[in-house]
Amino acid sequence: MLLSQALDPSGSRIVLARTLGADARIVKGVTRIYDLALLAHSQGHGLAQQVDIQGLGEAVDLEALAADGRLLSPIDHADPAHLHITGTGLTHLGSAAARDAMHKKLGDEEVLTDSMKMFKMGLDGGKPAAGKTGVQPEWFYKGTGAALIAPGAPLPSPDFALDGGEEPEIAGVYIIATDGTPLRLGFALGNEFSDHVTERVNYLYLAHSKLRPAAIGPELRIGALPADVRGTSRILRNGAVLWEKPFLSGEDNMSHTIANLEHHHFKYALFRQPGDVHVHLFGTATLSFADGVTTQDGDVFEVAVADFGLPLRNPLATVPAGPSAVQAL
Repeated sequence: MLLSQALDPSGSRIVLARTLGADARIVKGVTRIYDLALLAHSQGHGLAQQVDIQGLGEAVDLEALAADGRLLSPIDHADPAHLHITGTGLTHLGSAAARDAMHKKLGDEEVLTDSMKMFKMGLDGGKPAAGKTGVQPEWFYKGTGAALIAPGAPLPSPDFALDGGEEPEIAGVYIIATDGTPLRLGFALGNEFSDHVTERVNYLYLAHSKLRPAAIGPELRIGALPADVRGTSRILRNGAVLWEKPFLSGEDNMSHTIANLEHHHFKYALFRQPGDVHVHLFGTATLSFADGVTTQDGDVFEVAVADFGLPLRNPLATVPAGPSAVQAL
């Protein structure tokens, strides 16, 4: 089942559900997937079962909603400060090559960079046996719900940025239950937008490079993540394909299990606060930046995987960074 959120012609929120190849229909009685999930948990149901209980209303054309700019992210929070966007890197087979090229140390080529050491740690210990804890991955923070961009909306790049580049990924979507238990709702396409030129200056600038917005959706896939996810990442400029490459995800193509990545995020009590939402991006091995592409305003990023419904598309837009001078009181 695929779930999505949108605005109807009157501007009111609606929740939509469908199976692949079928029409999307309005889920009755709810206006947020967040509320649907908590309702399901409180009644001991899964999301798909709760949708059946709520019942489905009229059919809605998702493509038309996308064309009208009325699709919303497939999760959000009424208070954006209670939504956290985080991620992990160097988690995919082949993902270390581009990072290593950016972080390569001068001198002895036989000395592993920190990136390659981290990647090797994942290869050696990222898929632990049942009941065991695996090695922790690289982890980064992107922001709160204020940094979550809706499908179709511009990805804003601050005017101090040195680059604005896509990272096609799969995102896990979670709500923390009242007892502190992380509840996984499902998975969505993600664009973990980053500043790779800043990161290349020094790998200690990774944290700075990740403080950019991100987009997920348009649809939330309910259920387990397929072991082998195959999609396409492309950049469109003036309607034509500027760059295109396949990307892989799923545990068959990863050096960590999803469970191991989840454990090392939610082991922190900070991330188990009841009612909070978490969007956790699991990493990528495909970057246009690694192929020498320089993006510009108006370029459209597209991330597409057939099993995840509609593709995720967002144009790039440079925006003023705004005032940063501190005023003493």
